[in-house]
Amino acid sequence: GICDVDTRSLTRRLRTHGVMNAAIVTEYPEDEAAMEALLQEIKDFQIENAMEAVSCKKPYVRTCENPRYTVVLYDFGDKSNIARSLMARSCNVITVPHDTPVAEVMKYHPDGIMLSNGPGNPEKDLGCVQTAKAALESGLPVFGICFGHQLMALAMGAKVRKLQYGHRGGNQPVRDLIQDKIFITSQNHGYVVEDLPESVGVVSHVNVNDNTCEGVIYTTCNSFSVQFHPEASSGPLDMHYLFDNFLERIRINKFKQDFRKK
Repeated sequence: GICDVDTRSLTRRLRTHGVMNAAIVTEYPEDEAAMEALLQEIKDFQIENAMEAVSCKKPYVRTCENPRYTVVLYDFGDKSNIARSLMARSCNVITVPHDTPVAEVMKYHPDGIMLSNGPGNPEKDLGCVQTAKAALESGLPVFGICFGHQLMALAMGAKVRKLQYGHRGGNQPVRDLIQDKIFITSQNHGYVVEDLPESVGVVSHVNVNDNTCEGVIYTTCNSFSVQFHPEASSGPLDMHYLFDNFLERIRINKFKQDFRKK
């Protein structure tokens, strides 16, 4: 438990200054010098090696009963329901570590690539940004979720900005600009995509509360992404159409490839 904390004062500070680092301690520092040292430690704290901590260490396969397609899922901290949602749509799913070269991924002969959710600031993971860029240049359909969405945007020349308050919870309203409908989504992120070059794509979804970018459709490659979590089933089925859209891209692309071979 926690005691001696004025939670109302803490809430007011966060509303004024936004998200910030903090520490829970068992006792106060003995003197001013120790207090200054602790405050500096809190100020300097950053998440390090987030990908290594959450990503799988080696590839593994999940199979469905009647497979028609193969999707490679980059594990930046993925949720199991991403794979289950793909398997329910006749996809075998090969999950690979975050640092797997796209050239290695192509040896699996995938029909599509997914970039999963994950923790931290995407600008700190330049290797993952390059992976996203290579995936987008592969010619395969690519679907990015949350962290994957941010990586794709950075790879295509956009920027990310830390929100004063992250979007958290299972009741975040998002407008689909293509359908002109509002959906309830699950979100858990502290960064947002901005300044997407008009030459590479269009914003497809926006947050109703603050009008920030929640989705992108890329016009220069066969790819799209969303900031929220369709696999989290808020609604509970509101956003599952995004997996259907991904599969439709896979079907069309595979048909074109088979036609060229003939």
